[in-house]
Amino acid sequence: MPSKNRASSVLPILSILILWQPIVSAQNNPVFACDTDKNPGLKNFTFCDSTQDVKARVDDLVKRLTLQEKIVNLVNSAGSIDRLGIPKYEWWSEALHGVSYVGPGTHFSSLVPGATSFPQVILTAASFNETLFKTIGKVVSTEARAMYNVGLAGLTYWSPNINIFRDPRWGRGQETPGEDPTLTSKYGAAYVQGLQERDDGDKDRLKVGACCKHYTAYDVDNWKGVERYNFNALVTKQDMDDTFQPPFKSCVLDGNVASVMCSYNQVNGKPTCGDPDLLTGVIRGEWKLNGYISSDCDSLDVMFNSQHWEKTPEKIAADALIAGLDLNCGNFLGQHTEAAIKAGLVKESEVDRAVINNFATLMRLGFFDGNPSKQIYGKLGPKDVCTTANQELAREAARQGIVLLKNSVRSLPLSPTTIKSLAVIGPNANVTKTMIGNYEGTPCKYTTPLQGLTASVATVYQAGCANVACGTAQVDEAKKVAAAADAVVLVMGSDQSIEAESRDRIDITLPGQQNLLISEIASVSKGPVILVIMSGGGMDIQFAKDNPKITSILWVGFPGEAGGAALADIVFGLYNPSGRLPMSWYPQSYTQKVNMTNMHMRPDPATGYPGRTYRFYKGDTVYTFGDGLSYSEFNHHLVEAPKLVSVPLEEGHTCRLSACKSIDAVEQTCKNLAFNIHLRVTNSGKMSGSHTVFLFSSPPAVHGAPQKHLLGFQKVNLGPRQQGVVRFSVDVCKDLSLVDEVGNRKVALGQHVLHVGNLKHSLNLRV
Repeated sequence: MPSKNRASSVLPILSILILWQPIVSAQNNPVFACDTDKNPGLKNFTFCDSTQDVKARVDDLVKRLTLQEKIVNLVNSAGSIDRLGIPKYEWWSEALHGVSYVGPGTHFSSLVPGATSFPQVILTAASFNETLFKTIGKVVSTEARAMYNVGLAGLTYWSPNINIFRDPRWGRGQETPGEDPTLTSKYGAAYVQGLQERDDGDKDRLKVGACCKHYTAYDVDNWKGVERYNFNALVTKQDMDDTFQPPFKSCVLDGNVASVMCSYNQVNGKPTCGDPDLLTGVIRGEWKLNGYISSDCDSLDVMFNSQHWEKTPEKIAADALIAGLDLNCGNFLGQHTEAAIKAGLVKESEVDRAVINNFATLMRLGFFDGNPSKQIYGKLGPKDVCTTANQELAREAARQGIVLLKNSVRSLPLSPTTIKSLAVIGPNANVTKTMIGNYEGTPCKYTTPLQGLTASVATVYQAGCANVACGTAQVDEAKKVAAAADAVVLVMGSDQSIEAESRDRIDITLPGQQNLLISEIASVSKGPVILVIMSGGGMDIQFAKDNPKITSILWVGFPGEAGGAALADIVFGLYNPSGRLPMSWYPQSYTQKVNMTNMHMRPDPATGYPGRTYRFYKGDTVYTFGDGLSYSEFNHHLVEAPKLVSVPLEEGHTCRLSACKSIDAVEQTCKNLAFNIHLRVTNSGKMSGSHTVFLFSSPPAVHGAPQKHLLGFQKVNLGPRQQGVVRFSVDVCKDLSLVDEVGNRKVALGQHVLHVGNLKHSLNLRV
């Protein structure tokens, strides 16, 4: 998405932005239209009358504009219309996991030097807590509004990233909620609701505008010379409808998102930003988007110069507008739309439609309602950014996401009273910026792993490697420190030099000599050895999993500004870990067998292709989706679940007369076809803790069905020896259906196996 590494036109601007971040002069005035205090004449315009509905206001505004005035509002750096009291507006701001300085719409200054930096999305997703997803969105939008009020931020944020983390090598997987469409859909909708929903409950208005990206089937950046700018994703209708599209559908229908961003790549030979079926047909037509469709940054330029989609830039501009694009990140539509209209390639009515969608979004944000200080969020300011409560939420989010992958008896938690010396070793042990991942802002402050651990016990620190690339490990010094300590914490992993936007991995092992350093330290340690992996994607750490001297393994993602404090909370037992992996971790052999550009989700026995993600993959994993341990044991007991569900069919339906493997999931079949599952969950341990209850289903093996898929998840918090009841409502057509080979939704008849933890329950679905 808005790419820090996109063509030369964007890169220098961004470099300057980031370079000069600290000394942006403190501004005090937000940007807004219809300033009737300064220009009372604006009161006469319908578009400035906030008592009118949005449609009437937008229609009035667009009728007043010249073609040139419309065209300057098709691009992210939208031009001013001084005669109508409309200032310039910058659409491009980012808020992936906190207000970000990526994009020209947002700046930090002495007035607001930083914002709360939450964990990178992949770790927040590991909490499997929808309430947390929404709460973070709410805090981020409050800080964004506070910064807008002092002229430091915009109102439109190009977040979240809801692409499926299909391949462990993808550098941007860290930005996503993981590999599962159900989790990704629920994350996207909840985060968008948190960003957008106003506290007064006005559903027609927006707190800030969110954007779900990158639409669609986008998950190859730069792998072995294959770049996102010229990659053509070949996707079956089945994979499109049951893997790649559900998060976007949920974002629009459940999240009511204000924007969807089309991606750089082509899908089945067509650039997504020029595909009328994907944009006007699906987003606008089927899903009824209430908002605008944006391009990724410079993606129209990419269509012309990298993909050679049309012979002239005017034809590209026409294609994009006709396809349904409303806003171009970049200058392409600004430069070529007028010529395209003059050449008869596109009608001015298409430009009208686009600017209507753009202006309607700004109206829902209050941009045309006069001075923001008189509006709902007008009193927010610097005091509302980096509050103690917001920073505590960043710590809590990291605690909830951190995943305990291995824990030998009596290893973790460590006791601060019995550990007199703790060796803290590794290239990520005392890092700051690494902890926040990409699409970052300046955080309020940092607590590194070393600082977090040192707050509880005496520590001795050795980096062990100069950086995460770990070309040469300082093994001897590290071993000396480790051998003398009561326990060792090794903080290893990756950073943006290993996995990032425009940087996919070739290998999924720990970089350089990290494995050697870990094994050598483990061999001389006399007490617990805790391996901490800081990374976006999974790593092949089978060697550490198998090594009995490595007593515990924790994955901390990129844990945000308070990551070190959250890690210490878990290591010393102040918090009971409850995170679960949102993606599978594969062995290195996977990278030799599987071409990253193969988009097929399902395995192909004829070629030995193993398929993708826990839903379809047939092969070995180091860890799999949903893995994670706790300091407590949680047991599940099934209280209520049906063994048989009958699907009512009308008289004369073919499946009444002959055996069918599946039936169409159509409205008349699906009415009131739902059932409840009640479970009793017991914490049989000695420590309070949260537990994620997953409900999976294994459908009958028809239509290339997934071997297992997630229907839902709930987080339950239980004290020692405490019980709780968890209820799932299962809608047969929504939850137990699958997509057939040509993209139709079907309900498979026969035996469905429901899984919760170690429990299995068979359910027969019949007509």
